[in-house]
Amino acid sequence: MRLIIPLCIVTFSFSQEWFITNYEYGKMLYNNPRGISCAKCHGQKARGRVIAKYKIKKHGKIIEKTIKAPNIRHISYEKLKEKIFPKKKLLSIMPQYDYLTTNELQAIYLYIQSQKDKK
Repeated sequence: MRLIIPLCIVTFSFSQEWFITNYEYGKMLYNNPRGISCAKCHGQKARGRVIAKYKIKKHGKIIEKTIKAPNIRHISYEKLKEKIFPKKKLLSIMPQYDYLTTNELQAIYLYIQSQKDKK
């Protein structure tokens, strides 16, 4: 009897599906990727948004500048991968996410692609 219960628990745990879908995992990572959220800059539906506005004085004139994150709903997987895992360390406003795994990046991409048709 004592052997049967642990064996049933092990068998049951291996027979279950993963507890969340790749879409749900991608959404979770998009909103909280163990660092700065993608949504903070690109918005909840990945359409992009204004991050900051500021003014500078140039040649006696005041110029308003805007920093905007792009719409990423139509980005290719390769382009996303290039931005997330840059080959060169460039000065960029985009945070480094080089700690994400390939599976996590694929889940985020799945979530971003699902936002194409949403308004």
